[in-house]
Amino acid sequence: MSSVSNKLYAAIASDEKWLGSVVRELARIDPFIAKLWKVHETAKKTGCAQDLELGIFRSDYMLHQTQIPSLNSKSTELQTSIKQIEINLNSPAFGGMSPRVASLHRYLYLTKLYLEDVVNIIHDDERLPQNNSTKQIAAGLAIAHAEYGLAKQGRDRCILLVVQEGEQNVYDQRHIESALFSIAQVKTVRLTFDGVDKYAALDNENRLVLDLPSNLARRNKPREEVTVVYFRAGQSPDEYDNNSCMAWKVRTLLEKSRAIKCPSILAHLAGLKKIQQVLATPDSTHLARFLPNPVERQRVRATFARMYPMDASLDGLLGREIALDKDKAKHFVLKPQREAGGDNIYGEAIPRHLMTTAACEWPAYVLTELIKPPAQMNVILKDGKAETSKVVSELGVFGTVLWRKKADNKMEIVENQEAGWLLRTKSCDSDEGGVAAGFGSLDSVCLVKNFTGVV
Repeated sequence: MSSVSNKLYAAIASDEKWLGSVVRELARIDPFIAKLWKVHETAKKTGCAQDLELGIFRSDYMLHQTQIPSLNSKSTELQTSIKQIEINLNSPAFGGMSPRVASLHRYLYLTKLYLEDVVNIIHDDERLPQNNSTKQIAAGLAIAHAEYGLAKQGRDRCILLVVQEGEQNVYDQRHIESALFSIAQVKTVRLTFDGVDKYAALDNENRLVLDLPSNLARRNKPREEVTVVYFRAGQSPDEYDNNSCMAWKVRTLLEKSRAIKCPSILAHLAGLKKIQQVLATPDSTHLARFLPNPVERQRVRATFARMYPMDASLDGLLGREIALDKDKAKHFVLKPQREAGGDNIYGEAIPRHLMTTAACEWPAYVLTELIKPPAQMNVILKDGKAETSKVVSELGVFGTVLWRKKADNKMEIVENQEAGWLLRTKSCDSDEGGVAAGFGSLDSVCLVKNFTGVV
């Protein structure tokens, strides 16, 4: 499923004409999206310096339970399906930490909890699946690094990791850096936007070159040429507002460069909630535009929850009617065009939020069916305290995809792989689920048969 999702969003990011038609509508009411699109258009004027793009994507899913009429009686029964929560195309996190949590839980399970069953469990890999997301994400970066080709004579090659000021999730990133060096002996340079502004420049061929203090201190140390720009920053308006001129200048410099972007501006914009909503519209032909294979298309469509625009279209008017009705709205969540969690509006709070928001700004939101996952009892370690409660989990599936943009808004897949998983668990009392935002906890998968949860 991950490889199909990878292919879908690589195709969307390559179709500038179609993507632009959606983005321009949002740009009229969302300054952040407008500025991102402006960066793309500015870089485009200088000519395409790189036709390769790398995606490290993560698609998040939850189980969804609904009551359906029973075939054998007048009662109802629970039907369980898998629904997509969102797609993360820009800076998806915890690919470096998730395998550590899975290994920890596997160790505790085998050595501390069920010693009498160790022999049987060790061979039951399907029950406690291994997670290799760190190595697989690093492998995707290594492939892109190799595809970039040789640096200009006299330069070393490196991957640039763009990180946030005061990065809190550094260990997650360090695991990927370490795996990248172990797999392919590729050096990674960590810089904030401010660091890029100080030490990066484009040469006359738009190659991205770093003059680092550590290089300048050694006479014979060559300048370093960046093969891949791996963004773990830049997804939030807050990261630009603190020093807007410098941050936008840096993002434009990186977009113009010959380095392979992960993600490019277009791939960043392809992850907007609005794109998900357009694809999920039941009578829409947009999904077939990017996934002509009917089997793949049906697999993806089956994971879509009900989604409505909040514009003046027929579907949008229906969405507004639901969102303004307190009883109907309690089954939905209102999502802005943002990532990382903490910005959504849930249930009965939706009408109140809309009534304090100008109607001209409503189209910046997407109304999405609230997923109702089965709950189970578990223990969450938070702030150093163990809390036992009913919890629900969300599975994120990583994928790496390298593609080459072609003429006429087409693309060619160079490499496309699933890249491990992430499981986040949160209390049933919490609407949001982001780990970095403080709502959820990292977890690992234990597969069971015929699980229906607890009520």
